[in-house]
Amino acid sequence: MARPVTLFTGQWADLPIEEIARKTKEFGYDGIELACWGDHFEVDKALADDNYCAKKRELLDQHDLQCHAISGHLVGQAVCDNIDKRHKAIIPDYVWGDGEPAGVNERAIEEMKNTARAAQRFGVDVVNGFTGSSIWHLIYDFPPTPGHMIDDGFKLFAERWNPILDVFGECGIRFALEVHPTEIAFDIHTAERALEAIGHREEFGFNFDPSHLHWQGVDSVEFIRAFPDRIYHCHVKDAIVTLNGRSGINASHLKFGDARRGWDFRSPGRGTVNFEEIIRALNDVGYDGPLSIEWEDCGMEREFGAREACQFTKKLDFAPSGRAFDAAFEDGN
Repeated sequence: MARPVTLFTGQWADLPIEEIARKTKEFGYDGIELACWGDHFEVDKALADDNYCAKKRELLDQHDLQCHAISGHLVGQAVCDNIDKRHKAIIPDYVWGDGEPAGVNERAIEEMKNTARAAQRFGVDVVNGFTGSSIWHLIYDFPPTPGHMIDDGFKLFAERWNPILDVFGECGIRFALEVHPTEIAFDIHTAERALEAIGHREEFGFNFDPSHLHWQGVDSVEFIRAFPDRIYHCHVKDAIVTLNGRSGINASHLKFGDARRGWDFRSPGRGTVNFEEIIRALNDVGYDGPLSIEWEDCGMEREFGAREACQFTKKLDFAPSGRAFDAAFEDGN
């Protein structure tokens, strides 16, 4: 099948786009998934400058890099979140403004609409990202949470995202939520509920990333089988659970990379995600889009890791069979 293997630039935004494009090709990748931060893909410039997208494509073409998706995770997070000072570090100044929470939410909504318009100009049909969540802090049901508070969180998600998705529909772009703790959908049940909240509209699907499901104990293959027509993009990222009787999956307020954590991310093939079964499940549902490596491993030098992850993923991928292995016996009847 030879799905394109791409590198997501979200963890490389400290490097200029010219440098990471060159490195991406040197690492062996077929393409690149551009983050909408740093100078990798700037939504405001894509809309203000008629030459911006063409120049960006020209740069990628110079390095023989495909691009199938851009990613607006950081601004998307501010759409439904209860805004606090943490958000200032992850969104553009023009979205943060004076930091007044309702204003930040409104400007984030407009920026996500513009991200769809920019994606259309750039010639990709998928925007990956986050939605944020006004109810993530209610994850542990104490003090007991009245059911209507959860209902209200999904209603708010629909109220804020339906107008965004209207623009996505007008532009012919699909939004792919990376199902992830802190988002409105973080497992299979909440993903189902998110789809219900927006009436299962086709503009909304998922950026499948097994790493965020794995450490929660959610079967990644079951997620694929639950949403066979909603896997709009795929991240390759690994994780490992390291519970030793002293820590738990809530991570003990310890930063990524701290050996005391109960789980952490790993370079693909270095954790315990079962990618073999994931590829088989993706084959079963007919997914033929990119396998985009989101490289995160605090214990490994990232350029070594990016090269190895590319080789691992290309070796991992395979096409489904076009015939049963014992079809020869049937042919003889």
